[in-house]
Amino acid sequence: MKNTLFSINRKIRKSISSKPVGLANSSFTPRRIISHLVAASLVFSAAATASDYQIKHLEPSSWWVGMNNPALQLLVHGDNISDLTPQIKSDKVVIKEIHKVSNPNYLFVDIIIRDGTKPHRFNIEFLQNDKLVLSQPYQLKARNKVSAADVSFSAKDVIYLVTPDRFANGNVRNDQVPQLLERKKRSAAGGRHGGDLQGIINHLNYIEDMGYTQIWLNPVVENNQPEYSYHGYSATDFYQIDARLGNNALYKKLASQAQKRGIGVIIDVVLNHAGSGHWWHEDLPTQDWYNYQGKPYVGTNHKREALHDPYAVAADKALFSDGWFVPTMPDLNQRNPYLANYLIQNTLWWIEYANLSGIRVDTYSYPDKAFLTQWTKRITDEYPNINIVGEEWSTNPAIVAYWQQGAKTHDGYDSYLPSVMDFPMQDLLVKALTNKESWNTGLNQLYQVLANDFLYAAPENLVIFPDNHDMSRIFTQLNEDYALFKIAMTYLMTTRGIPQVFYGTEILMSNPGTTDHGIIRTDFPGGWQGDAVNGFTGKGLTAQQKSAQEFMRKLLNWRKATPTIHHGELRHFAPENGVYVYFRYDKFNKYMVVINKNNNEVSLTMAKYRELLGNAKTLIPLLNNKPIAIQANMVMPAKTATIFQVR
Repeated sequence: MKNTLFSINRKIRKSISSKPVGLANSSFTPRRIISHLVAASLVFSAAATASDYQIKHLEPSSWWVGMNNPALQLLVHGDNISDLTPQIKSDKVVIKEIHKVSNPNYLFVDIIIRDGTKPHRFNIEFLQNDKLVLSQPYQLKARNKVSAADVSFSAKDVIYLVTPDRFANGNVRNDQVPQLLERKKRSAAGGRHGGDLQGIINHLNYIEDMGYTQIWLNPVVENNQPEYSYHGYSATDFYQIDARLGNNALYKKLASQAQKRGIGVIIDVVLNHAGSGHWWHEDLPTQDWYNYQGKPYVGTNHKREALHDPYAVAADKALFSDGWFVPTMPDLNQRNPYLANYLIQNTLWWIEYANLSGIRVDTYSYPDKAFLTQWTKRITDEYPNINIVGEEWSTNPAIVAYWQQGAKTHDGYDSYLPSVMDFPMQDLLVKALTNKESWNTGLNQLYQVLANDFLYAAPENLVIFPDNHDMSRIFTQLNEDYALFKIAMTYLMTTRGIPQVFYGTEILMSNPGTTDHGIIRTDFPGGWQGDAVNGFTGKGLTAQQKSAQEFMRKLLNWRKATPTIHHGELRHFAPENGVYVYFRYDKFNKYMVVINKNNNEVSLTMAKYRELLGNAKTLIPLLNNKPIAIQANMVMPAKTATIFQVR
């Protein structure tokens, strides 16, 4: 059926215009279609003229000299472009192989960029019967002199997670973009609200002042879907920033301006699926570009356990990886070598183009496992020091640990992924603070999180977080208990790992009574002209919100300036009677953290902690810096987490 449609479209397009005409959205009547088919059949045997050909897409649109891998594969898309033969007149840039696929509207062209090639422009010529039909300019650029990926994100950082549409509207002129389907509707929880890249640039000073050193943006590439497009996870063009957020140049500017402030920008990459509005959706390159392509909708079972279950059947494993999330998110088949190359090169392109500091990978475990290894190795071959964190939403640490590079896996598999999101810690942090204390609940659950670190190859490189854009905000999860909020934040900023904070957490943004993602990702107050409350300036914030913001500012900036927390050792004592004590230390400094979850003050018997206190005589509380002599028994205030420097 598909080949028939290709043939019909080809005849119609050649007989009418060089511009594409789709039957699905055509204004033709059946009679007009038949007349054009008849006309097309009369000229079917005639050779096409040069005017019948145009290149609609050539991706990637540019590349760089000096990459470790000299190979580049170009996707070329245009009506019947496979009729033509590309050539490059150069001894430095050569075509190695030309691939035709089942759809005549595509070519995949393998190029080799030889050593010593300088940055330059050249033409890719397209010939028919040795005659020039098309000429497409192409540019090879110089690589960044200093790569942000060389330092990347690590335990020295705190990541600020931002949903761009919901943070700040810095350019009202791009709120409505005629060529994109969904319009701004701030009154709709799931609609587009108008936040953009310029809004983030305008408030980099706030982000810096708070002490955040990395920004992870939810995906910013084009999402031209009719509704619910603001979240960014339904890409309709992998190489273009969504025009409602800005453009490619502005994204590059954001990264540059952030770097001047010591802040890196982390790209959110989606390898598993695209949006149904993607330009290729109605003209797929091959018959296996999607999983379950051409078949009735098949949804994933989300049974990630099947990949590890020794008793799992093959059907469950396949359905997890190949099933679609929703009907508007076609599941990509990374076993297709052309698509695999496309996704790998796209990630490399954005890192080099915008000089990005790291990568977060959405739904990491869902794509083909062999592809994930290929993707990660290709990225790290070019950027050996880049950090990449994958999302594996499981509260089982054994399943999460499986995906981290160097893990001792049951099947010998290694995805070469440096970091994973620590969902087990997030889950048990909330339970530890909200459950009653017993021998195995309450703070004992937090203790158990770290006790499981033997499962991880590099627990210090896990990304830890109180919440994110897909779950209720931490203040809501903690039943809006401000004391517990401060304990949670103190713990996350002093334990092992790389903390990530969702925008607005510092001003106690919440979602009471609902789990609607549109409410969870509500607008940051003050990001829109006319907002009555302004979180950036403090105008209109409650006393508690101001207190939380100042608390977070001091905590984050202290952490930023304290290498012992970044790279020091960690030792903890088993919780007892609602009190949990742990130490962070190196050869220069030592810190003691005391969590008292009780509703009353408690007296600590300090002899218990002499193993790590050593001969220290003084404790200096972080917030007031007034030394306290270590006594046999010391009182700790109710429902607090206190950081002491040990002297």
